[in-house]
Amino acid sequence: MSKTDLEHIKQVYIQADLLHSEAEVEHAINKMAAEITEDWADANPVVFAIMNGGLVIGGKLLTKLNFPLEAGYMHATRYRNSTSGHELEWKVRPFIDFKDRPVLVVDDILDEGHTLAAIVDFCKEQGASEVRIAVLVDKMHDRKARPEMKAEYVGINIEDRYIFGYGMDYHGYWRNAPGIFAVKGM
Repeated sequence: MSKTDLEHIKQVYIQADLLHSEAEVEHAINKMAAEITEDWADANPVVFAIMNGGLVIGGKLLTKLNFPLEAGYMHATRYRNSTSGHELEWKVRPFIDFKDRPVLVVDDILDEGHTLAAIVDFCKEQGASEVRIAVLVDKMHDRKARPEMKAEYVGINIEDRYIFGYGMDYHGYWRNAPGIFAVKGM
């Protein structure tokens, strides 16, 4: 990346609109964790974080789920650090056997949901007894991959803007931003 490109990345953050502060996001994560614990405490689930976006929310949630579970990750993408999707590409399939067990898929955002839909289908095809979705952010719009597509656990419902922070990125950057931000004008 050239210095000019890096300066652009820095400017995006400086000019971005803060939609939800770190405290608001942490409160939402705590609420999600309580709901998941209530529903899954006796289920013996496998919890999969979806990389890279689910890295932050997956880590935050795992430390708040006070019941036995196995944790792993999957890495499937359609974006490849761009702003529009492509065909699904598997980078890492799960290593934990989840046949006949419930699966909780944890990701940063449910936007259109093409990647999440493919991952849910994969888990069902591989024999999961049940698959539920937990996302930090559900973007409010009518462009979902499947009309019935929804996450059972949602931290924050958010307006239809280009957002980053808490695992969500802007061209591969700012997953580490301490809050949820929207790119100015997008």
